[in-house]
Amino acid sequence: MRFASPLFLLALIPLALLLLREFRRPWSRARLGIPAAGFFPRRGWRSRLAGAVPVLVGLSGLLLVVALARPQTGAAKVERKSEGIDIVLALDISGSMRAEDFKPNRLAVVKQVAKEFVQGRSGDRIGLVVFAGGAYTQCPLTLDYGVLTTLLDEVDFGNVPDGTAIGMALATSVNRLRGTPGKSKIVVLLTDGQNNAGEIDPVTAAEAAKAVGVKVYTIGAGTQGPVRVPVDDPVFGRRYVTMEASLDEKTLTEIARTTGGRYFRATSAEALEEIYGEIDRMEKTTASTVEYVQYNERGPWLALVAGLVLAGALVVGETAGSRIP
Repeated sequence: MRFASPLFLLALIPLALLLLREFRRPWSRARLGIPAAGFFPRRGWRSRLAGAVPVLVGLSGLLLVVALARPQTGAAKVERKSEGIDIVLALDISGSMRAEDFKPNRLAVVKQVAKEFVQGRSGDRIGLVVFAGGAYTQCPLTLDYGVLTTLLDEVDFGNVPDGTAIGMALATSVNRLRGTPGKSKIVVLLTDGQNNAGEIDPVTAAEAAKAVGVKVYTIGAGTQGPVRVPVDDPVFGRRYVTMEASLDEKTLTEIARTTGGRYFRATSAEALEEIYGEIDRMEKTTASTVEYVQYNERGPWLALVAGLVLAGALVVGETAGSRIP
């Protein structure tokens, strides 16, 4: 609450002094000496009403002064304006992402870190593209992070033929960002292999991304050297095969350089978390906050109450308060 005309509150000082002086002496409209006043009861209900008159008058004056000061109450409405960033997460779901050098496996760790990245954003539209031998959009650009994380949980192996179509993944991501209103457009592409599928070369896709103003951050996932990868055999059940790392860091670096992004290497789950955290810090949205307050006048209501109290005081003073007890 606030007072639009607070100077009127200064009138409370003389009002308080006047009331103090008035309360120090008996209050009545007229005094009449009665020789046999002791014959009457000393405190009847009329005398009590008469004593309430100065209280009512004082209260009326207090309310009227506060009303003149124009008390106002208001409700604040805060609007946060943000141009936002459009982000596409492109995740490799090829068979090699089953490797267990990240526990429980590479894909599970990547999904969890990607969810934390999404939940740490605000005001940005984020989409999800997954790829193996081909690429498809798992979730279009959205501000509904709940839906996005749910669809991210549903990402699994076997939805597309195996392989690693990095060029197709990047082209699909860029196509999602083309023509969007975001002030900045980025792709975070993660893979653990090299391009061996799809009709589009990764460098060609990077040139297309540069042409439409899309920045690409590339992440190479996986430890150095051979890794154990589980294979589910319909006859013999689950078995493990050893696979050599085949990460094409040169191409991933070239994609990032062409588009103005950066290449990162994640050899552990902790390193992957740090990489997504660094990208998150580099690509922050600048938001402005505007606050509006709608004030409502409360003075008229107080003035009405003051009038009613004063009327009550006059009625009491002219009736019970003015009679001999």
